[in-house]
Amino acid sequence: MSKKIMVTGGCGFIGSHIVDLLIRKGMSITVIDDFSTKTDLRYLEKYIDEGKVQHYPISVQNYDDLSSIKADYDCIFHLAAQPDVKYSVSNPRSDFESNTLGTFNILEYMRMNDIDNLVFASSVGTVYGEPEVHPTPEHYPLKPISNYGAAKAAAEMYCSSYSSLYGFNISSLRLGNIYGPRSTHGVIYDFYFKLKKNPKEMEILGDGSQTKTYLYIEDTINAFDKVYNNMQKGFDVFNVGSKELTSVIEIAKILVETLRLSDVNFTFTGGKRGWKGDVTFTSVDISKLKSLGWEVNHTMRMGIEKYVKWLNQL
Repeated sequence: MSKKIMVTGGCGFIGSHIVDLLIRKGMSITVIDDFSTKTDLRYLEKYIDEGKVQHYPISVQNYDDLSSIKADYDCIFHLAAQPDVKYSVSNPRSDFESNTLGTFNILEYMRMNDIDNLVFASSVGTVYGEPEVHPTPEHYPLKPISNYGAAKAAAEMYCSSYSSLYGFNISSLRLGNIYGPRSTHGVIYDFYFKLKKNPKEMEILGDGSQTKTYLYIEDTINAFDKVYNNMQKGFDVFNVGSKELTSVIEIAKILVETLRLSDVNFTFTGGKRGWKGDVTFTSVDISKLKSLGWEVNHTMRMGIEKYVKWLNQL
């Protein structure tokens, strides 16, 4: 009998790729997605038509709706979230309700329905804040500087307590800046459309020196697969990113070269941060994830080139 898996946020960028992975493994999938982040069913329609995926257009913030779903799942992949750090600054309550309360509701759903396993999508660039240790290991204290990071960190703490109190097996993947096909936000996506609109000049938020860990979507999904296949008892966390660090200005230059543009004038809004709550430097220790046999297979340039090919088809 195939395993039954729930994927929250399964219509989104990472979530829909997770569904692809689980379908390839022959699993039966239930997707929870209310389209609140402007998603739709385009990546799931075939699976729904084939009877491989069942979709419920509900929000994880509404426990009554969630609890109405029959629960006999082997594992939940929880990716439903409000993904924008900038949005969390001006809308902290909404961000909290999506990222913390939504996760709490999933944990309660598990507790009330005897579901033991959860794979949670957290954030590597925001939960640590501005750490003094680089590369930052998983055991480093969490000190977020954004509401988004605080909401994700709080959600992790509930994962830890529920794991301890109720015997759940929970793996939290602290994701770096993930990019690639199906992504409709982020610095690469924004730069691409800025250059399409004006191939001679592009504004960059901050001073362009912000340097972070980026990871192509294919490598990210492989990380989820490795963690899921090696889940341990209790609560565990994994940094998910690349040792290759890339600055915003370097991304801009790679994109210009990939698009075969020339003489592009970069302008800057100034300041070291692109926006309030922006973490300007992220470098994380990924040795724990690599110990499971995971590797990064895409350089930043390779990933951007693949992503641009997809964007060109939109």
